[in-house]
Amino acid sequence: MCIRRLLQSLSLQWAWRAAFLKHFQSRHQGTHRWTHFGGSTYRAVIFDMGGVLIPSPGRVAAEWEVQNHIPSGTIVKALVEGGENGPWMRFMRGEIKVQDFLQEFGRLCSKMVVESCLEGICKPDPRIYQLCLERLGLQPSESIFLDDLGPNLKAAASLGIHTIKVHDPETAVKELEALLGFTLRASIPNTCPVRKTMEIPKKSLEKYLKDLLGIQTTGPLELLQFDHGQSNPTYYVRLANHQLVLRKKPPGTLLPSAHAVEREFRIMKALAKAGVPVPNVIDLCEDSSIIGTPFYLMEYCPGVIYKDPSLPGLEPSQRRAIYTAMNRVLCKIHSVDLQAAGLEDYGKHGDYIPRQVQTWIKQYRASETSTIPAMERLIEWLPLHLPSQQRTTVVHGDFRLDNLLFHPEKPEVLAVLDWELSTLGDPLADVAYNCLAHYLPSSCPMLRGFNDRDVTQLGIPTAEEYFRMYCLHMRIPPIENWNFYMAFSFFRVGAILQGVYKRSLTGQASSAAAEQTGKLTEFMFNLAWDFAVKEGFRVFKEMPVTKPLTRSYHMWVGPRSPLSPTGTRSYSSVPEASPAHASKGALVISPEGLSPPVRELYDRLKHFMEQHVYPAEPELQGHQAAADRWSPSPLIEDLKEKAKAEGLWNLFLPLEIDPEKKYGAGLTNVEYAHLCELMGTSLYAPEIFNCSAPDTGNMELLVRYGTEEQKARWLTPLLEGRARSCFAMTEPQVASSDATNIEASIREEDCFYVINGHKWWITGVLDPRCQLCVFMGKTDPHAPRHRQQSVLLVPMDTPGIKIIRPLTVYGLEDAPGGHGEIRFEHVRVPKENMVLGRGRGFEIAQGRLGPGRIHHCMRLIGFSERALALMKARVKSRVAFGKPLVEQGTVLADIAQSRVEIEQARLLVLKAAHLMDAAGNKAAALEIAMIKMVAPSMACRVIDRSIQAFGAAGLSSDYPLAQFFAWARALRFADGPDEVHQATVAKMELKNRT
Repeated sequence: MCIRRLLQSLSLQWAWRAAFLKHFQSRHQGTHRWTHFGGSTYRAVIFDMGGVLIPSPGRVAAEWEVQNHIPSGTIVKALVEGGENGPWMRFMRGEIKVQDFLQEFGRLCSKMVVESCLEGICKPDPRIYQLCLERLGLQPSESIFLDDLGPNLKAAASLGIHTIKVHDPETAVKELEALLGFTLRASIPNTCPVRKTMEIPKKSLEKYLKDLLGIQTTGPLELLQFDHGQSNPTYYVRLANHQLVLRKKPPGTLLPSAHAVEREFRIMKALAKAGVPVPNVIDLCEDSSIIGTPFYLMEYCPGVIYKDPSLPGLEPSQRRAIYTAMNRVLCKIHSVDLQAAGLEDYGKHGDYIPRQVQTWIKQYRASETSTIPAMERLIEWLPLHLPSQQRTTVVHGDFRLDNLLFHPEKPEVLAVLDWELSTLGDPLADVAYNCLAHYLPSSCPMLRGFNDRDVTQLGIPTAEEYFRMYCLHMRIPPIENWNFYMAFSFFRVGAILQGVYKRSLTGQASSAAAEQTGKLTEFMFNLAWDFAVKEGFRVFKEMPVTKPLTRSYHMWVGPRSPLSPTGTRSYSSVPEASPAHASKGALVISPEGLSPPVRELYDRLKHFMEQHVYPAEPELQGHQAAADRWSPSPLIEDLKEKAKAEGLWNLFLPLEIDPEKKYGAGLTNVEYAHLCELMGTSLYAPEIFNCSAPDTGNMELLVRYGTEEQKARWLTPLLEGRARSCFAMTEPQVASSDATNIEASIREEDCFYVINGHKWWITGVLDPRCQLCVFMGKTDPHAPRHRQQSVLLVPMDTPGIKIIRPLTVYGLEDAPGGHGEIRFEHVRVPKENMVLGRGRGFEIAQGRLGPGRIHHCMRLIGFSERALALMKARVKSRVAFGKPLVEQGTVLADIAQSRVEIEQARLLVLKAAHLMDAAGNKAAALEIAMIKMVAPSMACRVIDRSIQAFGAAGLSSDYPLAQFFAWARALRFADGPDEVHQATVAKMELKNRT
């Protein structure tokens, strides 16, 4: 440890290094050997780090860079120099030996590495020292060797190498400096030259400091700027033997109440007495004539600031210890006795969150540069969902890992920095803000995160674990509205970044990277809105469903809002007993009312349909009748790649089950309904966008209920469009409209389940890409009626699956997927392929059908809209009995009736989708049953009228009408026959009226 500390003080690590001193290199660019400095004849320093091996350079390099405050990537840059022909890549391919690699790498890095384990020689054997000298090309008298063991030093000295025994690192450094003739002290980490827009008058500052500190010497004042922080400029100051940190207000006109350095000074002075680790403050200067703005001074405290919250280079146990230490310090801050610390008047007591919301709305408005839709929604949403109870403690306001100074050798917080936003308030706001990194990507500029990393592998607690750790330390119960606090935190950081961005436009911002915040601000507001949506789902799911069938609704029409930027009326139907439902988002009845990002997605989808899908229909229809129709169409596959490239892929997964947008586009059921209707105008479009049944239902089933292993094996290829799937439930021997009738058996045998059964109308099973069958069968015929069934994931290449024949729908084969009749004979499936557990099949099937029914119904409305459009074009161009068909009274009546029926059906489907979004699938059961009654029948009538207008041509394959009609008629069975849904609606209606 003595040697390790020495090398840290020199900003050096790795095993058996020679000639690697960053200080030397910075002064003598282009040289790889030491020359004479200050009369010194020494050209190399040799020392040992004890067994750190070169074969894992990425990990070691990252650790070295983090611990020694070297810019991230310095070592890796040397490794990758030369690209494919560089020394590292040639070494990895085995084209050069270790010796050659080390020599070349040493040339690139101005250092040389000799590994005992590779050379077969170890200390104190003199040969290892000779080997170092040979590779350096130096004489023993030109080298210095440092070690803490006498035998090692003696062997080096016997060759004529000057030696230094390391008892104490500081003493050894001073001795080495004396021999070399110059200082080896590392530069101040995280600093840079003062930026031009942030310069301060040095002469007046120097005079002020001399008077304050009683300094008589006339040495030069050294001034550097810390590159960390986005708000108050912070400087490193060295004068004589004093090292200080100066923090000041930024220049120019500032937002009201912002950048209060006076409050920072006060809070740190008070907290130091309360035992909270903070920098030692020295003086507050409110005289703006000294450097142009008020400022305060504190002692410079050496330590480590971890800018990357994923802590590269550390072991998992070290990362966990760092996060635990951070958690405990936060608890210490929140445990400060306000009265004893003299901080009772540091802020208002109570209503912290409401005041903060209003404060940051005002700050945002004062720095607003453009309209951000998500922020407009948050401004409306946050005041309506405030926490009912809040504690009052000191809050830091910007508590995150990179505002903490850690001990360089152990997980101990030396100082909590940047108290600009501190006040009295709700401590849970600090905890949530502290977890921002859990939800940000590692590529996020200025505010790095690790949501794209495996926190378990990293050793970092999840956000939930971190919060539980906090509650345990504070001895308080966990809260339920965590998502609100996260929404509030992202809202606040977005408002802060908007201020930084506004200042960057006028040159006032402290950070050189401030201009990056333009897009970052909107990104933060979108994340905040995502958490607001999650909180809405949580509230509605937890509402008591004592009277779920009360159908008393009122409609409200709001003024123009961010959700309806065109001024189109937006409707929301909400139960009178729960007026808060109105805040959960509008029932958008037309694409014009969609939020700007979703509207833009809709427009791109519409353009793709017009440019690619509709023109391809004749060729795709021809393929369905060709000899190779049971093979996927190459044109379909080509269009899929185009859709992927344009971001029109996997749009179907509802936000409720994929709130992190890990798998899909993160649309609500209402938002997707509009896109789904558009896709429904073509028979081929859903597959092109990977939004076709039964894959959508199966993917949703895997997201909802699948294990991580099941998702990795089945969900990923389905999401990528590399595979297709089918769902096997319907059986020819029983009335499958009652799912409890199914007879296919699932029997347990050793480590397998054995399946036997006869299924039919299995859509998609004939597709050669079909790799997965989601199978529903009985595991326990004697269990309660709805606990007898289970669902298994069955690979289609499992022995015993026999396809009997393809089935046709009104004579249509629907190639290449088709609808198959299958026998399962002694099919053995591993037990881990069970979904959710034995007896959960009926529950899974019901959960799978909710959004799927919305999809089917909106596609049917798409069928109907296109049928009506074709009908209108047809009757305008055809003449019968002396006048155009459009002038025939019955035709006009058919057009009018079709429009009315389409609009009625659409409104009902959108209402069902809205209730599913707001209150969950269970609460929308009545609406889901009603749309299954209404939409297929409506589509059949509208398409039938269009066929009638076309005459015999409507029956042909020249138009999509015949296939539209066949599908619409089939869908009166697909999710259950009309009679089942009619019975459901009637029972619920009768129950409601009583």
